[in-house]
Amino acid sequence: MISPSSNPLKPLTYAKVAFFANSFKRLKSSQQWLIRQKADPYVEKAKINNYRCRSAFKLIEINNKTNILKPGLTVVDLGASPGSWTQVAVQKTNSDGADTTKPKGKVLSIDKLQIFPIEGATIISNMDFTTTEAHGKVVDALDGMKVDLVLSDMAPSATGVKELDKDRIIGLCYNAIRFAALVSKIDGSLLFKVWDCKEVSMLGMDLEKFYRNIKIIKPLASRSESAEKFILARGFRGIQRPLRNGQWS
Repeated sequence: MISPSSNPLKPLTYAKVAFFANSFKRLKSSQQWLIRQKADPYVEKAKINNYRCRSAFKLIEINNKTNILKPGLTVVDLGASPGSWTQVAVQKTNSDGADTTKPKGKVLSIDKLQIFPIEGATIISNMDFTTTEAHGKVVDALDGMKVDLVLSDMAPSATGVKELDKDRIIGLCYNAIRFAALVSKIDGSLLFKVWDCKEVSMLGMDLEKFYRNIKIIKPLASRSESAEKFILARGFRGIQRPLRNGQWS
């Protein structure tokens, strides 16, 4: 007979129950993701066209409607890993020089994560674009050139807490706007991802201070259940920089 004190079956604590529940949710979510991936035509198209992920088709679709990418342009791709938007930018700007009859552009990509080499692109991996060090590296890599287009398909890792996730992506958006303001040429453009929320209208009003035209786009390549949208800001007005040697720079 086993005494109560030696009973190996101990009651589950709240922490253990929560752990098992979260593990089950993650497993279910992973299974749903795999099913969705297999049924997604853009996943297969990405493999056929050698794009690193399906998001390439979002940029292709947006560009087909807006013509923001052209041969000869200088483009910076923020949060670029794994690199599908960079691949599209290289093709459309001819930064790899594949078409000798068209102007050759320049594409620079930066991310905190590793980005494996892409022919025709300058890659800055393991670098947070919001830091002073990163800005200096980008400016050096551009070698005095101003940017025609800043791209950002960035999104924070979801925590599952809606308000926190919303605040984090809005923060990323403002960081992208700040970066673009420092490197863009007059009449340059900015394209970035946002999740649908009430703060988007305020974001749009802030953008109008720096850009002449603001447009919200939901490409068909975005999954129907996704809350993501893209904001395209065109016609950068420029900014008044701090005094240098007694004059505005």
